[in-house]
Amino acid sequence: MLGDARYPTYTVFLAVGIAALIVIILMPAFIRLMRKDGVGQQVRADGPQSHLVKQGTPTMGGVIILISLLLTCVLLARWTPDLICCIVVTFATALLGLLDDIESVSHGRSLGLTPLQKMAGLTVLSVGFCLVAVNVCGVAPTITFPGGFVIDLGVLTTTLDVGGVTVSIPWIYAFFVFLLMTGLSNAVNLTDGLDGLAGGTVLVVMLFMAMVAYRYDEINLAVFAAATAGACVGFLWFNSYPASIFMGDTGSLALGSAFAALAVLTKTEVTSLVMGGLFVVEALSVLIQVASFKLTGKRVFLMAPLHHHFEKKGWSETKVVIRFWIVSAAFAAIGFALFFQLT
Repeated sequence: MLGDARYPTYTVFLAVGIAALIVIILMPAFIRLMRKDGVGQQVRADGPQSHLVKQGTPTMGGVIILISLLLTCVLLARWTPDLICCIVVTFATALLGLLDDIESVSHGRSLGLTPLQKMAGLTVLSVGFCLVAVNVCGVAPTITFPGGFVIDLGVLTTTLDVGGVTVSIPWIYAFFVFLLMTGLSNAVNLTDGLDGLAGGTVLVVMLFMAMVAYRYDEINLAVFAAATAGACVGFLWFNSYPASIFMGDTGSLALGSAFAALAVLTKTEVTSLVMGGLFVVEALSVLIQVASFKLTGKRVFLMAPLHHHFEKKGWSETKVVIRFWIVSAAFAAIGFALFFQLT
């Protein structure tokens, strides 16, 4: 380990730098490989016309983000059950996203796996993560609100004896974790529509999650969050407008899943939704748009997700991205302030 247990702050900051450096070193070769093999982004035909020039830009950059995250954790973190749980669910979700990206590229369309296939995969992963978190990592099946108000979601729990090992299945909490993980994974995926948007907003949120984990003395989870932020820093070097590569579903689904996993393992499920408020707003804009069109035949936004609405209003892509970064930082700061009201 390169980190020093005597100086946890140093270790966490080092994680940001190492993760960023790994991405910056590995990404150019990955971009060349993707271009050589013709692995490019498929742009939705009904999207903004200015995005058509992005067609064919190398994608699946999330692979390098995940490699950087893993290597940084190997170098700096101790492999506790919490960290292993976080790593496994993040990489499993990345694999689901990778399959989606491969399907999209191979068929030359902007859609990959069907919504049902994605949901089935995310369901299995989120429920499996919940059971491991509760039974192995000792996570309580409760949610805590600012002010210390706690709701026990373990009131409906089935206890099984599996090979001499007691396994608890908190049904209501498992459903809640399913909503949280699938919701955030898809929300980050929806946010990934402009150059630098998802990478920058995830960077901001993960820095705050690193501080949350550090505040709870969960240094290994703090390293995980800091390494994710650092990987996003390195990725933004290549993903800033005009992007040389996109993260693809491989990156966006995995980053959303990592965020949800950290929220569960640090017991900040409620405040995490405030910290990631921009992702929530982006997802809600799509739900509102679809519901409004089906019920009334009218659209609320010029285009959904919300970042495309502002593009349609005439904002430049870089203006939308930078302003959304600012909004994301504001949400994260408010959520972090509320975090101190949990106890």
